[in-house]
Parts: sequence; structure tokens; C-alpha cells
Amino acid sequence: MKHQTASNALAWIERAGNRLPHPATLFFYAAISVMLISQLAAMLDWRVTKTVTGVDGLQRQEEVVAVGLLDSDGLWWVLSHMVDNFMSFPPLGLVLVAMIGIGVAERSGLVAAILHSSARRTPNALLTPMVFFLGVMSSLTLDAGYVVLPPLAAALYMAMGRSPLVGIAVSFAGVSAGFSANLLITALDPLLAGFSQAGAQLLDEGYLVSATANWWFMIVSTFVLTLTGWWVTARIVEPRLVAEPREYTHIESTDQADVSAADMSRGLKAALFSVLISIGVLMALVFIPDAPLHGQGKRFDRWIEAIVPLILIMFLVPGLAYGFASRTLKSDKDVARLMSETMSALGPYIILAFFAAQFIAFFKHSNLGEMFAIVGGQMLAQAELAPWFLMTTFVIVVMLANLFMGSASAKFAFLAPVFVPMLMQAGISPELTQAAYRVGDSVTNVITPLNPYMVIVLAFLQRYLPQAGIGTLAALMLPYVIVFAMVWIVLLLLWMLLGIPLGPAGPLWYQVG
Repeated sequence: MKHQTASNALAWIERAGNRLPHPATLFFYAAISVMLISQLAAMLDWRVTKTVTGVDGLQRQEEVVAVGLLDSDGLWWVLSHMVDNFMSFPPLGLVLVAMIGIGVAERSGLVAAILHSSARRTPNALLTPMVFFLGVMSSLTLDAGYVVLPPLAAALYMAMGRSPLVGIAVSFAGVSAGFSANLLITALDPLLAGFSQAGAQLLDEGYLVSATANWWFMIVSTFVLTLTGWWVTARIVEPRLVAEPREYTHIESTDQADVSAADMSRGLKAALFSVLISIGVLMALVFIPDAPLHGQGKRFDRWIEAIVPLILIMFLVPGLAYGFASRTLKSDKDVARLMSETMSALGPYIILAFFAAQFIAFFKHSNLGEMFAIVGGQMLAQAELAPWFLMTTFVIVVMLANLFMGSASAKFAFLAPVFVPMLMQAGISPELTQAAYRVGDSVTNVITPLNPYMVIVLAFLQRYLPQAGIGTLAALMLPYVIVFAMVWIVLLLLWMLLGIPLGPAGPLWYQVG
């Protein structure tokens, strides 16, 4: 009975959401709304105060003022930055470049051949935890998982006779809702540790926060979230899709009827050989001193900063090897044709990206997102709460703030100076505050319209279900948000109860005085 009620509620969310205008139109309306609200806020002289730390390490108060987008200066900014907003939209270049390689691999027949082989070897029952685990671990490569995993997972589920929407939901939940978890230290760890340390030193000048401070908690979170995502998929998401049959558009890689078993086998062997050579070359470029990918880049390791071109190469090389070995490709003209077809298929995504880019840029430039988050944070800071309730409330505040400001680093940059020292005075360590922040920042990533990669996932969804809209995606992902939030908060509170360090140099409590 409860399952039927939940299914009916999700079906209502999907129907209601899909009655909304086309997603591109929705982002257009949202951008216009931001312009109107920002101008009203500017006319009312709305401003909030936040605490910032200067380069000298001293704390000072700084005002954040609403910037109107409908006065003369505002409209000039809108018009003069419209192209820049689109061109600097983070996922745009990533998708267009990476999809050239992925498109060749897919349309040459390599992906179909791998799926055909995998469908016979991968236990159907273990497909969901495998995909989810890969999604969580994909944060090692920054945001590449958003582009690589959803289309591959959708195709693999469909090859196994299951809904491709389940594959997209599982991969998106792993990559996005489980973003902070990982078995290894990622680029996010030192980034957040730096903000935590700066906030802590406002109260304790000698306090240091290690990049490993949350490591053990994140290792356990990886396994807990994988099992939780498996349960949500098996008990809520997939049964609902099975109970409501849909007609899916079948994505053809190539005419596999013209590819014999012998040609396919020869193509797979050539692709495997090319991958091994490519990995060998890549490892040499990463580990040999003075090689192009060795050492530190501007922000991360060089190989991480070059991950998009590497994705292009790692899909393009085996795609070409398979195509020419299996005879699905005959010349360079065939290769160019497949690339052109891939770009043509991305037309709907490019339209979505244009309007989404404007909405996100308007929201940032107007300061509305930052101001909403600061107000919510200050309300929490003024409350006198028990540690367990304080942590739970803080997670919820971050979840809500994530709906208004998508960037994990930017959000923590102004939350840390407020909450880290405030919670230290309540005996809570900066490392525990940082762990709670990572929980709240992750779980709502799959439903916030300010997640720039949501339009990518929606575009993948529409490849199989053209009539899908925001409602379809929201109904797919909402169960993960609700269950993940509950389970991850319980894990955090249990960790506090047991008194286990969060990681190497990751204490739970701070000794006041």
C-alpha cells in the first residue's frame, strides 16, 4: 500500500512537471524571473552581511548587495555577456569535445559490441550496484562522469531488457548525489579543507585542517550509498517504470546486422589492443618526469585538468580501431560523417544549454543565490541547538542552499567563515562541520536547476523518451534525494555517537578554551 502511494505520488510529480513548458522555455522564464526579482531587490536596497577573511588573515564584514538586471547597467550587462555566458557554460565544452570520441565509439558499433558481450557476462542483479559505484568513483575525474556514464548505462540496461531510464537514474545518482563520497582522496578534499582551515583560524590561529580529514567517513559513505542506491532503484525507481510501460526510442550504433560474429570479434580485439596501448602511453605521460601530463597544473594535477581531451582520445582510438577492424568504417569520410551525426544529435542539448547558461549567470551576477544562502545560514547560526540536532539542521540548510547556489566551493567559501568558528564554540570540530557540509551539498545535486549538468542528463533522457521533461527527471531522482538524505544523516549521527575519527587527522570534537 505504501509502495503504491509512493508510486502514485511520483507519477503525479512527473505528470505535473511535464505539463510545464519545454525545459528550454522553462529556463527562459526562470531567467526573466531572476531579472524581475533582482530589480525589485535592488529597488528595495536589499543587502546582507557576510564574514570574509582577507589575505592578511583578519576577519572583516562585507556587504552583499542585490544587483538589478532591468536598469540601464543591468540590461547592458545582460546583452553584452549573453555570448560569454553561453561560451563559458562549464558543461558545454566538456560535452561537445568528449562526445566526439564517444560518438565515434558508439556509432562505429564498438559500444553495441561491448554491450552485447557485457550483457552475457555481467550478472543482471549486480548491474545497478556496479553502475552506482562507478558513478561515485567518477568524481576522481572531476565532472567527466556526467558525460560518460549516463549514455553507457542507459544502453547497457536496454541491452539487458531493462528500462534505459533506470540506467540514467542510477548513473546520475551515483555521479551527482554521491559526489562527495569516494574511496580515494579527490581534488575536492584539499579544496574544502582550505576553506575549513581559514574558517577555523578565525577562532584558533594555529588550527590546521588536513586534506585527509574526512577520508574514512567518505570511504564508508561510498559503500553505504552504493547499497542505498541499489535498494532505492530495486524497490522504488525500477518497479514504478515496470508498472508504467513506456515506448523507448532505440538508439542504433550502426547496422549490426551487417557485422558478422567474426568481424565483431576481430574489432573487439583491435579495440582492446588499442586501449592497452593508449593506457600505457597515458601512464608514461603522467608518471615520467617532465612529461606533458606529469606534475601539478594550475589547480589540479595536469592529467585531471586535461581529462576532457583524454576522454576524447580514450573513446576515439578504440572506436576507430573497432570500426576499421570490423569493416564498419571504410575511410576517413566515414569517420567525419559519424562525428557530424554526433554533433547533429546534440542540437537539443545545445539549445537547453544556452538558456540554462543565461539563467545561472543571471542568478550569480544578481547576487540573489549568495544572499539567499547567507540569510539561511545566519538563521541557523542564531539558533541554540544540541550537537546532533545542530548537525542535522546544518545539513538541511546546505541542502536548501544547494538549490540556490550550485558550486560546492563557492557555497562553502562563504558558509565556512560563519559556521566553522560558530560550531567550534559549540565543541564541534571544523572537520565534522566539513563532513556535514559534504552530505548536504551532495544529495540535492540531482534536483537543483543550478546544477549545470542536469541539462545533459535531460538530453540523454530525451534520446530514449522524446516526450520526457523536467517532471520525468524529477520523479526519477526524488526518491534518491529523500532516502540518501535520511541514510547519510543517520550515518553521520551514528559516527558522532561512536566517536570514530572522520579520517586521519579528522577529529570529531573541538576543545573550547
